[in-house]
Amino acid sequence: MVVTKDKVVSLTYVLHDQHGEIFEYTDLPVYYVHGSGQGLFDKIEQALDGHDIGDVVEVELTPADGFGEHDDGLVFTDDLANVPPEFQRVGAQVEAENDRGDTLVFVVTRVEGGQVTVDANHPLAGQTVRFVVTIRDVRDATDEERQTGRPAQTLH
Repeated sequence: MVVTKDKVVSLTYVLHDQHGEIFEYTDLPVYYVHGSGQGLFDKIEQALDGHDIGDVVEVELTPADGFGEHDDGLVFTDDLANVPPEFQRVGAQVEAENDRGDTLVFVVTRVEGGQVTVDANHPLAGQTVRFVVTIRDVRDATDEERQTGRPAQTLH
């Protein structure tokens, strides 16, 4: 069975950053309803169209196609004395709400010279990345899955 609209597709993937290093991978299948516009980057969904179980598809995503451009407006530096001790280490995460009520997750990216820098950009923002996707299974979506655009957790 090939990947077409209204099929539930199971896939695994490896995500490489702009330097070719593995940023993320999953051996556990990820499921989505093909053609629903939910769950995958558009360019990946388009690339999978017409492929079969077992196919491996490589897709390059520019920042515009994937994680967006790096926004310097989401990077802030403050004096170490103004930051609680639990956030004074690289990798610590801080949730904050912006003026519109959106919750942003800031990651501490630097602690030096008596200052702390936090960044709410996705770690891959501004990068051209490469997904290597393996199609594991394909089946017809149920009526409910077609309506919601969300798959059941398992394939039949």
